[in-house]
Amino acid sequence: MKIKLLAIFACLVSLSSVAQTKKKPTTKPKLTISVTKVPLKEFANQVDSVSYAVGVLVAQNFKSQKVTLNPAMVAKGFEAATQGGALKMTEQECQNVVSAYMMKNQEALALEKSKEFLPNKEAGEKFLAENKKKDSIMVTSSGLQYKIIKLGSGPKPVATDKVKTHYHGTLIDGTVFDSSVQRGEPISFPVNGVIPGWVEALQLMPVGSKFKLFIPENLAYGVRGGGQTIKPYSALVFEVELLEIEK
Repeated sequence: MKIKLLAIFACLVSLSSVAQTKKKPTTKPKLTISVTKVPLKEFANQVDSVSYAVGVLVAQNFKSQKVTLNPAMVAKGFEAATQGGALKMTEQECQNVVSAYMMKNQEALALEKSKEFLPNKEAGEKFLAENKKKDSIMVTSSGLQYKIIKLGSGPKPVATDKVKTHYHGTLIDGTVFDSSVQRGEPISFPVNGVIPGWVEALQLMPVGSKFKLFIPENLAYGVRGGGQTIKPYSALVFEVELLEIEK
């Protein structure tokens, strides 16, 4: 506001100077300030404004997830549910349809996004192809590769067991993404609650064993990747020590 007033004042001073220099009677110019009127969005009442806002927020949420919807059908469904009329789908059917569609949509987005990471897949395959040529490397039918660093004498866990382990995980270039060894604290978890490569490997390990695992991307996090460091299609390397089977 100060800037506007100063500008107007400067304009008036300038006009006054010009008038005095010419020493001729002149008509004082009229200063006209043009104000553009911005039309306000009008709603009949608060319910209308809130209703509109809800529609905007819901639409933006789905749009941000790249989910395609038919606005007309959304309105019909909303109207049918709020007016208490007969619904064309039960609540459970609605949940099933939405869940299946969202899952399919997320998979399609993940697949599209993962295309830029296909070089990871090629690098992993090349790494594993060379790695399996080493004499100390065992290869299972699934493609899991492992090296026995130490073979324990205890029992082997089954898929339903809970185990305590120490591990050190890296990418094939040696980048560390997780390590209970570095944290100085072992971790416990169900055997069947981890990536497929681990599920298979743990059941090959007697308690007290330490294996080095070389896990193909399809037995790790695959197309999804895992966190910031593990990109889609990343093959992984772990050193795993099986400390005990917990009761």
